[in-house]
Amino acid sequence: MSHRSPSVTPAVSVLIPAWNAVRHLPAALDGLLSQTFQDWEAVVVDDGSQDETPALLAAYAARDARIRPLHVEHGGIVHALNHGLLHVRGRHVARMDADDTCHPERLALQCHALDNAPHLGLVASRVTFGGDAAQCGGFVRYVDWTNSLLCHEDIALGRFRESPLVHPSVMFRRELIDRFGPYANGPFPEDYELWLRWLEAGVRMEKLPEHLLVWNDPPGRLTRTHDNYAEAGFVALRTRYLARWLCAHNPQHPDVWVIGAGKASRRRARPLCEHGIRIRAWVDIDPHKIGNIVEGLPVVGREAMPAPGQGFMLAFLAGHGAAEELELFLHGAGYLPGQDYLLAS
Repeated sequence: MSHRSPSVTPAVSVLIPAWNAVRHLPAALDGLLSQTFQDWEAVVVDDGSQDETPALLAAYAARDARIRPLHVEHGGIVHALNHGLLHVRGRHVARMDADDTCHPERLALQCHALDNAPHLGLVASRVTFGGDAAQCGGFVRYVDWTNSLLCHEDIALGRFRESPLVHPSVMFRRELIDRFGPYANGPFPEDYELWLRWLEAGVRMEKLPEHLLVWNDPPGRLTRTHDNYAEAGFVALRTRYLARWLCAHNPQHPDVWVIGAGKASRRRARPLCEHGIRIRAWVDIDPHKIGNIVEGLPVVGREAMPAPGQGFMLAFLAGHGAAEELELFLHGAGYLPGQDYLLAS
């Protein structure tokens, strides 16, 4: 028998997709049962697991009726998430993965933030990396970067570099699903597409400074294994939204100057031309590149960039620390983010 009776309309629905998750799911559910905030339900969508996940969920649901298992045929994370969204009853939806754990104050702090800031549609939090930092330097740097984006303006400007939010750390108003649609299924990261779509629609997002989630990094994480998270899908998705952002915000549209003349930078900038963006030149600091003609365009040094207000720069820099060095230079020269330049990746 349950030791709690679930609210028919809880404040928060925690949405958890689970597939063959019996190894990690107990820690995730125990973290929810330890929350200081009590008015929640956990909608756990078993995505056709072939291990003991269904039995584990049944045992937890018997302990606490706030845990509501749903079972679907295996169809992937988007199918599981959207099925769960059809059944959530809370006014807010908190995302969580079956292999993550949350701080006891997570639901309390995020729900309070949304309830006391009607202009916000989504509140995330900083996260703690739960993998092997020595073996996963790229993930560690990503966590450090996303943890630095707290206000809406930084999240909005950062969205063309990487996904600015760690998916299982967010809580959003359920009404956003009705207004702007659920997760989209396609050859791209489903969470990144959702943030781009909602930000484009004007949804305001912030991030709490507290570390409220341990974001674990097992070898089978989808971001490592699934084709939807490969670079090609990410670039195509980002390019589509970036082109529309430039059309709406670039005072010099359709002209841009691309900072970064290397192969990787050109590969990521070139697809913008298919959306009507016109690249004026490549900007680089390598003296061996400056003065050359590459793909029909000149490679120039930073001193040849248009003055602030006279041109728009897009930076595609992949090297560790390169974007940060560039921003220091641009700020010192009077260029403003979102007005004179934008960092992409």
